[in-house]
Amino acid sequence: MRLYLIGYMGCGKSTIGRKIARYAYMRFVDTDSKVEQREGATVADIITNQGEEYFRTVEQAVLADTAADDDIVVSTGGGLPVWGDNMARIAQLGVSVYLRRSPKNIISRLSPYGRQKRPKFRGLNDEQLLAFMTTHMAEREPIYSQADIVIDCDTMSDNEIIELINREIKNLKR
Repeated sequence: MRLYLIGYMGCGKSTIGRKIARYAYMRFVDTDSKVEQREGATVADIITNQGEEYFRTVEQAVLADTAADDDIVVSTGGGLPVWGDNMARIAQLGVSVYLRRSPKNIISRLSPYGRQKRPKFRGLNDEQLLAFMTTHMAEREPIYSQADIVIDCDTMSDNEIIELINREIKNLKR
């Protein structure tokens, strides 16, 4: 099985993905980390120096590479599903799970490093960040909500989210 976790930046895809992979004895892949390994630079530096279009092209190649694995949990970058036909590719490759969180919840989860490493968040105070995220997330919602499983995570612990994902996957197999 290939499990793709999608959602906005900072919603917990990597944290949840690592835990699911450990629990299910599957391999974990973070697409942002794979892009950074491939390019020898951070996502922020790639976007700053080569542009978002270049970054998205490399990201799409990393997504294509996941097709080679059968037992894998993939944490996608926040923008990966909304670029080009990536959401359709994800649908063909495996099961997608949208980890939905409110902008306020994501802001409360972000460390100062988490803000700094995301170019779109740099230099924004809390009020500006909330306004930006509210607009940006609304634009992405129609794509994210195409996922096989949608989970509203604001009031759930990581363990509750993982248990729900496991139940929902079993229901999909029936």
